[in-house]
Amino acid sequence: MNELHLRVYTNRSELVLPDGTIQYFQEGGMSQAAKIRYKKIAVELSTGYLEKQILFCRDYSSNLDFLTLNQAHKYLLDRLVQSVTSEVGRALVGLSILQLCVKAIEPEQSIRLHKGSTAIRDFSWCDGISMRSLDKQYITPVLRKYELLRLNADGFMMTRSLAENYPYSFVYKANMRGARSEWVSIVEAIEKYEVVSEVALRYLLSQLLNQADNFRRLALQTIENLTLFLGATVVDKGISLSLILRHINQSDYAARLMEIAMHSLMQAMQEHQVFHGSLLKPLSQMRSANKKHGNIGDIELLEDRQIVEAWDAKYGKSYLRDEIEELSEKLEVHSSVRKAGFVTSLETERIDELMPRCNEIEEIFGISLEIVTFKEWVELQFARTLADEAATEQELASTWLIAYTESLAQQRRDIAPIDEPCYQWLLKLNETLTIQ
Repeated sequence: MNELHLRVYTNRSELVLPDGTIQYFQEGGMSQAAKIRYKKIAVELSTGYLEKQILFCRDYSSNLDFLTLNQAHKYLLDRLVQSVTSEVGRALVGLSILQLCVKAIEPEQSIRLHKGSTAIRDFSWCDGISMRSLDKQYITPVLRKYELLRLNADGFMMTRSLAENYPYSFVYKANMRGARSEWVSIVEAIEKYEVVSEVALRYLLSQLLNQADNFRRLALQTIENLTLFLGATVVDKGISLSLILRHINQSDYAARLMEIAMHSLMQAMQEHQVFHGSLLKPLSQMRSANKKHGNIGDIELLEDRQIVEAWDAKYGKSYLRDEIEELSEKLEVHSSVRKAGFVTSLETERIDELMPRCNEIEEIFGISLEIVTFKEWVELQFARTLADEAATEQELASTWLIAYTESLAQQRRDIAPIDEPCYQWLLKLNETLTIQ
């Protein structure tokens, strides 16, 4: 018996299986046969194949039959769904859905070969198909529509680790976050025709639907508990800040929660009409506060579509030299900014060293630049609201908690389109509210 391995040549790859069987993957423009297969897959998906499968699983669950799916394969699919957290696992689940759709529609198409093109400059396998195109047009939009996976609009195939120029197999070397071994085991089972692809697809979709139903129930329960809490407690700035801070610090991916907390307070201020002509920009995706996206900070106020105020959340970071220099570069193309700042979860280190540079940036760009802790920032926003007489401290504190909870419950997607799964965050918030 051979050890599974991949041979890579200048114009092809060869996957050598343990039994000595060799699978050949020739590089080059899409063959005529691949074009025909791709067209068939695209037509089926464009006419609603995935959506029909989701609706069947949702509306006729009693008619679903998974007897042909053995326990080992069910376990792999369960693990795939369970692996999804706030930051990992979504791409592999989305890719598995795409691969199962492809194999169900066109069994002859290899789901190892994720790139296919007629353009000479693009890498392509002769028998490959463009999974990125299929994903962006037909998979991610449907999964987002039915809220089965929180995916970026550009699609999961934009994930770099899924785009290496090697066939998908156990020896695919990219560093994937999530249930990698389960996913590749599913790929092997599909390629060996050990599973009926459409049955496996329906099972996977059913698990995602169950998860979505569970989330909706938890969201309603959490909002109900918040209502009870607000009815029994006179909430002020200190209570709301303490509750939210406890939730952030006891949860995974606290950096993202700090952004959501800051944005939620700005939502509350906007509801009380504090901003006078400025408009709160919807919450950006995680890690999008960079020049490429045209952002200055995580939370921004706009006037005539121009950024006038920006705050960047820095959880767990106390020394901001690089961030200050990056802000200076951004300000060169954002002349409308009047106020910018960094909000830290820790006391800022070496602030005396940073202040001269901050003062210099203030003079060059005519802005106010602040570096404050999260607690100080919250106090500033409450003082701003009270000075404007837009709301009382109790009103703003209550509205902040409501905005924070409803954002995590996915009930404010117009202003807070959070693409991370929020189930664990809501569980912890629910627990935090009930032990008050």
